Amino acid sequence: MRPLIVGNWKMHGLRSELADIAAVAAYAHASASFVDVLICPPATLIAAAVITANARIAIGGQDCRSESEGPFTGDVSAEMLKDAGALAVIVGHSERRQGHGETNSTVALKAKAAWRAGLIAIICIGENEADRDAGRAISVSANQLAGSVPEGARADCTVIAYEPLWAIGTGHTATVQEIAEMHLNIRRTLVCRLGQDGATMRILYGGSVDPTNAQNILAISDVDGALVGGASLRASELNAIVDAVTAIAT
Repeated sequence: MRPLIVGNWKMHGLRSELADIAAVAAYAHASASFVDVLICPPATLIAAAVITANARIAIGGQDCRSESEGPFTGDVSAEMLKDAGALAVIVGHSERRQGHGETNSTVALKAKAAWRAGLIAIICIGENEADRDAGRAISVSANQLAGSVPEGARADCTVIAYEPLWAIGTGHTATVQEIAEMHLNIRRTLVCRLGQDGATMRILYGGSVDPTNAQNILAISDVDGALVGGASLRASELNAIVDAVTAIAT
C-alpha cells in the first residue's frame, strides 16, 4: 500500500508559514508515485493551506466535534473542516485524550463524524510509560482499538496512528523491535475484526519521527507511514522524511 506521511502542526502556524506548505507541496509532488503527504495545520489555516497546496498534497484537520452543528463555542465540526477543503482529520491524539479527557467512546464518535462528513479519520492510539513498563502496551492498544474504532471501519476512510505517549515530543523513539511488535499486533487485531479492510488499513507510527530515524522506522513491516509532529513544521525536515520513503520504495 502507498505510505502516508502526516504532518501534525499542533498549535503552531501563522499565514506567514504557509511557505513551508508550499515548499513541501512542490517537493512531494515529484514523489507522488511513492507516497501520500497530508499536513494538518491549525483550523485557522486550513482553507489557505488548501489553496497553497494546490492539490499537490492534502490538507487535514487536527480534531473535530462529533456533532455536525450546535451551541458549542469554539469547536469545529467535521463538516466545517470538509467545507474548508480538508481531506482528513486526526481524532484521539494523546494530547486530546490527556488534556481534554477524551475517552475511547468520544474518539469513536468523532471518527464517525469524520466519515459522515466524507473525511478520512486518523485514529490515534498508544500506551503511556507506566503501561509500557508494566508490560501492558499490547493490551492497552487492543482496548483502544476496540473502543475507538467504530463498527463499519473501512481501509479507504480510516487510518490508525500508533503513538507511544512516552515518545511524543520527548526525543525518545521506540526501538525497531518495539515498533514491529506493536504494529504486528495492531494488524492482527484489525484483521481479526475487519477482515480484508484490516489487512489493508494503513498503520502509521508517531513519536519523535525525524529525518535521522525515518528510514529505519518506515522500513519496518506493517509501518505504512508516519505521523510527524515537530519535524513537520520545517519543510526541509518533512521533505527529508519524504525522501526516506522514496529511498525505501526504490
